[in-house]
Amino acid sequence: MDFDSHVSGTVLAAVALVNAVTPGLRGGRPAEVPAGPALADAVTGAVQHATAQPVPPVPARDAERLVDWAARLRTVIEHVEAGRVDEACAHLNGVLAQSRAVPVLSRHDGEPWHLHFHRPDASESDSWAASLATGLAVVVGNPAVDRLGVCRAEACDRVYVDVSRNGTRRFCSTACQNRVKAAAYRRRRTA
Repeated sequence: MDFDSHVSGTVLAAVALVNAVTPGLRGGRPAEVPAGPALADAVTGAVQHATAQPVPPVPARDAERLVDWAARLRTVIEHVEAGRVDEACAHLNGVLAQSRAVPVLSRHDGEPWHLHFHRPDASESDSWAASLATGLAVVVGNPAVDRLGVCRAEACDRVYVDVSRNGTRRFCSTACQNRVKAAAYRRRRTA
């Protein structure tokens, strides 16, 4: 499902950021928050999903601040996964307010006019937080809210947004889906 190319990109970036910098489990292994230059690289790689243009490296200070924003965005997706959309909306409204998200038409770098979701004077971390939260808000405030979820594979808590046509995704990756299918196959074979 494509909400619009910019919104879809910000939602994919929000999911990528949450998966890159929040602790938990990834495919049966611990997922830890990167540190130092690896954190800035992980954040830059995650937010790159929001645009087709190259994203300049996110400064270390902004990358560290985005770890906190990512944890808050994770909470929104966890509420959605648990069927607590009211709590997801209340929490996301708090993120939108704190990041001071505001729609602004902008033209820069030779691009045509397009919509940004942050104040022109916002710090880089607040700009990304406002944009990513707004992208999630479009999904959460949409009948397709169930397109957000937490991986259903055992020992994995990475998040996903289902952009497929049929909306049946339940895993963060093909690897997790295959692990679950292989385990089910092994159980059937031994039964």
